[in-house]
Amino acid sequence: MKHLLFVGLIFSLALIKGCTPIEPDEALGTLERDRVLLRATAAEIITAQPIKKGMQISTGDLLVQFDTHKQAARLAVMQAEVVKAQAYLLKLTNGERPEDIASANSALKSANAAKIEAQKSYQRTASLLTKRLVSEAERDRALALRDKANAEYDAANDRLTILIKGVRQEDIFQAQAALDAANANLRYEQQVYSDLSIRATRNGVLDNLPYNVGERVPLSAVVAVIQADSAPYARVYIPEPYAAKLQIGQALPVKIDGFDKPFAGKLRWMSTEPAFTPYYALNQSDRSRLAFLAEINLDDSARDLPTGIPAQVILPAPK
Repeated sequence: MKHLLFVGLIFSLALIKGCTPIEPDEALGTLERDRVLLRATAAEIITAQPIKKGMQISTGDLLVQFDTHKQAARLAVMQAEVVKAQAYLLKLTNGERPEDIASANSALKSANAAKIEAQKSYQRTASLLTKRLVSEAERDRALALRDKANAEYDAANDRLTILIKGVRQEDIFQAQAALDAANANLRYEQQVYSDLSIRATRNGVLDNLPYNVGERVPLSAVVAVIQADSAPYARVYIPEPYAAKLQIGQALPVKIDGFDKPFAGKLRWMSTEPAFTPYYALNQSDRSRLAFLAEINLDDSARDLPTGIPAQVILPAPK
């Protein structure tokens, strides 16, 4: 009877030990790849989607084309502004045409002749006034004509001087600045035009096209999703007892169902926050149930593995 009680006690202890949770030596998760989200640069209508979902793509491939009519008009306006600014600057730097200078010189000679004639006319009128052969009104009229002729001569002389000396350097600087501004605006409009063509920014697989041809897309909406063609990484949850032993860059083997040999992995990131954050202090037993999200890069030998399959990361034993 005592022997049976002893056996029953041993069996009960074994059951109790079997029910006691054992710390796992693996972190469970799935294989993932980097996803690139390409967003709309304008609230425009989609006019073309040359590549279908699921197809392999390369950097620079056109994925989504937006309507360009409005932006093309803005671009044409800016191109005309650049041509206008270039022509004005060229006019200032080339100086006046020889024909304009010759015309101004002729005008100066004509003004000089008129000035001499007006001066002589005034002198004759003043002489006749002393003899009381003309009235003072006629003398005043001759004086006004002389002053007018002098003013016209001065204006013609200034005009010729300006044509010969050319424009001020400050005017050339201002025209150059206007041309630089027009070119900057043109480059901006060209970039806006280019951004209406959404192109692949890296090699991979076109994972999704959320919108269809003919739809008007809101600004900054995701219009294409690329799944990178690089080797996948394992996204797993690290149990709290193992988190303190891990460091970024640490090598960790990754097991995949169907492969006898683990793949070489390297820890690239681990969250500083647990999967859930309690609002009360945790005891040791509660802390052991916390988990930290982590990502482990796999080497190129895992490049062909599909995304989403289960993965198990072998963890070093906790202290």
